[in-house]
Amino acid sequence: MNLIVYLAGEIHSEWRAELKDKAAALKLPLEFVGPMENHSRSDEIGEEILGPQPSAILKDEAASRINNLRTQLLLNKADLVVAFFGQKYRQWHTAMDASSAIALGKPLILIRPEDLHHPLKELSQKASVTVDSVNQALKVISYIFETE
Repeated sequence: MNLIVYLAGEIHSEWRAELKDKAAALKLPLEFVGPMENHSRSDEIGEEILGPQPSAILKDEAASRINNLRTQLLLNKADLVVAFFGQKYRQWHTAMDASSAIALGKPLILIRPEDLHHPLKELSQKASVTVDSVNQALKVISYIFETE
């Protein structure tokens, strides 16, 4: 059984690579999808496809529509969503993707450090599982494939 796992969360740290590398080392049958990780490409895609926009706001909205389409399609295909909330970056994309996963009825593993417990308590209660680290999330995923 292969699972498609959508990796939601900030794109500036190495958490995705860490999770993918450890999953590969465990030989877990996983395929990973997620948001565009090239930040400038994500920001520029609207104008790249639709042409120059008359303002920065309209440029953002054009890119947003295309990125939202991508996210919607990949989330719909996913068997599982892992949403990572880190310390350093604003997390509105992570919250949006995690909420979308919940609305779609997708199983959700929420990764958040303990000091983000309070601001994420409602989202955490809707997640399938909440953990504190990438390692704990990987242990949850690994458990899915255990038979004994």
